[in-house]
Amino acid sequence: MSVRSDLLSELRGALPDATIWGRDELAVRDPGFDGRNFGAAALVRPADVGSVSALVRFCLERGIPLVPQGGRTGLAGGAATVSGQIICDLGAMNRVEEIDRLGRVAIVQAGTPLAVLQEAAAVHGLDPGIDLASRGSCTIGGMISTNAGGIMAFRNGTMRHRLLGLEAVLPDGRVFSDLTRVLKTSAGYDLKHLFVGAEGTLGIVTRAVLRLEPLGGASATALIGTNDAASAQRVVSHLLAMPGANLRAAEIMWRDFAVAVAGMLGLDSGRLPLGSPCLLALELGAATVEEATSALEEGLSSIWEEAGVLDGLVAASMEQARTIWRLREETEQIERMHSHPPSFDVSVPAAAIDGYVARITDGLLGIDKGYAPYVFGHLADGNLHISVNTDSPSPERYRAIEDVLYTGLGEIGGSFSAEHGVGLDKRSAYERYGDPVKQDLARAIKACLDRKWVLNPDKIVTPV
Repeated sequence: MSVRSDLLSELRGALPDATIWGRDELAVRDPGFDGRNFGAAALVRPADVGSVSALVRFCLERGIPLVPQGGRTGLAGGAATVSGQIICDLGAMNRVEEIDRLGRVAIVQAGTPLAVLQEAAAVHGLDPGIDLASRGSCTIGGMISTNAGGIMAFRNGTMRHRLLGLEAVLPDGRVFSDLTRVLKTSAGYDLKHLFVGAEGTLGIVTRAVLRLEPLGGASATALIGTNDAASAQRVVSHLLAMPGANLRAAEIMWRDFAVAVAGMLGLDSGRLPLGSPCLLALELGAATVEEATSALEEGLSSIWEEAGVLDGLVAASMEQARTIWRLREETEQIERMHSHPPSFDVSVPAAAIDGYVARITDGLLGIDKGYAPYVFGHLADGNLHISVNTDSPSPERYRAIEDVLYTGLGEIGGSFSAEHGVGLDKRSAYERYGDPVKQDLARAIKACLDRKWVLNPDKIVTPV
């Protein structure tokens, strides 16, 4: 749809305290991870929840689609915009309002980057209990809206499990306020969960109450090599069961991914155990580095033969630990090797991981003899991230790749989207692989709350 040429002046009149950019300003600014994010007619950065409400009402009255944006780190097109739309940027609502040390609770505005909350909580010896590689830019509202997980989800859950209370602006401009600060509440429908994973289609998250965990203290890091995921899982299970051990991360990488990233980063592969089919990066916490290192070494030694560990390295310095985590976290190196490689984010039940990776490897070869997957992810919760070693494929090829990766996942209890959401890019897969009854219910909820389909239209569900 088109918008009137006087839109910017109308917006400035209706929202005098908001920052407003037109297309000229958007054209010279960084759109984040997705070049489509700044396709809108204008961006509005409200100063507070009242301003967000006024913006929603402004768009509703004029039938202008409104797309919420946080840190613009999404990987499924959930914040993509087109020329007839307006962006609601939450960047000005970026304060940690309160840290309750006794209750281990944070009240935080939606535009606050995760790293800012981590730093504020650390002053009180606390931590949000969730961590992502994009911690410096991803925002709390965006993480709630995609139900982000990250490397600590196996211990502390996803954002859904971290969330105690929530404030959001509904599609009609009303403010939904449930800023509950306690864990136990059984007072009717727990409606805040409607907004978790909804990608801004049901409301714009403006504030949240989050659970905090005791800060972990010191840590030790290791990188070990195994034949398969099952062997790596035996190591993880052993470390989780060790008395007094605090396993903070268990990240798996298949060899092709690890070797490719190491090469792009110029890492000395001779100093890292990259020859094994699977690599497992581990982080164990304790009161001191010495205690953590000792516990990690003892734990690995006691399970080494039983799990069939092939090789391993316990980091002897902070620099060596950082190198190991660079290998896992600098996944953008794959994007630099290939132009827009197809990337996916799935969840697979623990016992099915090795079979799944073998199946998709064969399936991709069936499409093209040159295709191979780069596979890495969060082993302890079964979340695998997968890229294919090719430049941007045709739509027909992309759908064929999707079919290889997604077929049968639901039947074994997995998911075609683990933590990146649906957005625009996975909507077709959502329609093909999602349960039809769940889709009907989702569409009914959307139509009930957003009768004019103004908030983030065309994401996840569309009108029949």
